Amino acid sequence: MTVPGFTEMTIYRLVLDPNTNSPIVILQDKASGALLPIWIGIFEAHAIAMKMEGVEPGRPMTHDLLKNTFAAIHALVERVEVVDLVDNTYFARIQFLVDDKRHAIDSRPSDAIALALRAGSPIYVADHVLEQSKIDPAGLAVEGGDEDENEDEWTKILKNYNPGRKDKVN
Repeated sequence: MTVPGFTEMTIYRLVLDPNTNSPIVILQDKASGALLPIWIGIFEAHAIAMKMEGVEPGRPMTHDLLKNTFAAIHALVERVEVVDLVDNTYFARIQFLVDDKRHAIDSRPSDAIALALRAGSPIYVADHVLEQSKIDPAGLAVEGGDEDENEDEWTKILKNYNPGRKDKVN
């Protein structure tokens, strides 16, 4: 599905901020490979990691409950969108359909991403947000190889990263 003004992304990986030990979900542009790091909470990182690893909890977690609620009312989570970046805070929206009527609700990106994983829905980022905050992966040695080398490379990248900064790391 093509959404005008948006770029479809996938989850590239979860890492820890080298300065604060805060989790970061890194999204990747499916077409260009550009990366978008978004700082998230530890609980949301746990929910995302569990789903990525195929771990099924004994009882529904919050994002499972939300997915189950959507299913119970016959709502289709069409997609999630990271729609804005204001004062280093990302904003997201969950787009869903009920009886062929489109609805959108405000969300934190981390919650939207965790829901998208559970619902099998695509993740989109507004083009203007991606242009403000992307990291160009060209020349980065972060695929394969030694895990310690990859972490060192990410540490260097993230220490110098600031969303929306004009002279951002590329």
